[in-house]
Amino acid sequence: MTALTDRPPVAAAPARRARREARTLASRFLGYAVLIFFGLVFLYPFVIQLGNSFKTEPDAAANPLSPIPDPVTFAGIERIFAGTNFPLWLGNSLLVTVLVTLGRVFFDSLAGYALARLRFKGRSGLFAAVIAVMAVPGVVLLIPKFLVLNQLGIYNSYAGLVVPLLADAAGVFIMKQFFESIPVSVEEAARIDGAGVFRTYWSVVLPMARPALITLTILSFQGSWNEFPHSLVSVQDPDLFTLPRGLADLVSGSLGKGTQYPLKLGAALLATIPVAVLFVIFQRYFVRGANEGADKG
Repeated sequence: MTALTDRPPVAAAPARRARREARTLASRFLGYAVLIFFGLVFLYPFVIQLGNSFKTEPDAAANPLSPIPDPVTFAGIERIFAGTNFPLWLGNSLLVTVLVTLGRVFFDSLAGYALARLRFKGRSGLFAAVIAVMAVPGVVLLIPKFLVLNQLGIYNSYAGLVVPLLADAAGVFIMKQFFESIPVSVEEAARIDGAGVFRTYWSVVLPMARPALITLTILSFQGSWNEFPHSLVSVQDPDLFTLPRGLADLVSGSLGKGTQYPLKLGAALLATIPVAVLFVIFQRYFVRGANEGADKG
């Protein structure tokens, strides 16, 4: 009789479950609210950029933080193509970015495979040097980079824009870590069939590294497209300016006096579109690749 009376009421379990569900719902709502808030905070500058690109000069100067143009005009966008070297900067950026991205994917993966699989004297020290390079601020290397380019005779040329960026330490590190997660038995089977080191890398291992390759492609494209310090020390000819260098020239007031917000922000908006399109297209592959890499690790 005592045991029956000490047992909690049957309705207590559903009540506890309802309270747990209410707490879970409240925490989920709070989490989404925080994410939406910070999402809007990060998105607002882009909205301001978009709105000012279609404003008149007086409206942009009087209301720079208003996202709504009054009236809407395309004069700023038209002036970008008619009154600046934007098409030339765009072409230079596309050329440099494509070459640098292809070079980084090839050379970083090749170096990463060598560090992950080949056994040679000084391998550990070389990898430590790669890690050390990642810790060096890029601004420290600007003057040495200029001196090297000048000594090699490729200063103020397309080669000077492309060659120093064809490999980077971060890409080598990413590829090495991914290659080490691939079973060695796969390569042993290829070597038994008579494949050499490069053939094994190119035909067997590299196709399996698709997640890391997609990640490296996105990071390389974004990094080379937005690269400004390197172009600052590698070229001086306006015909070789890339988009970041050309936009810096606009911001410095090369077209005359005044704020010129529609012109400057419109050019920055157009420069942002290729990277945004690339990320939107490859976003699901990027996320999937990260998950596959985590599973393999």
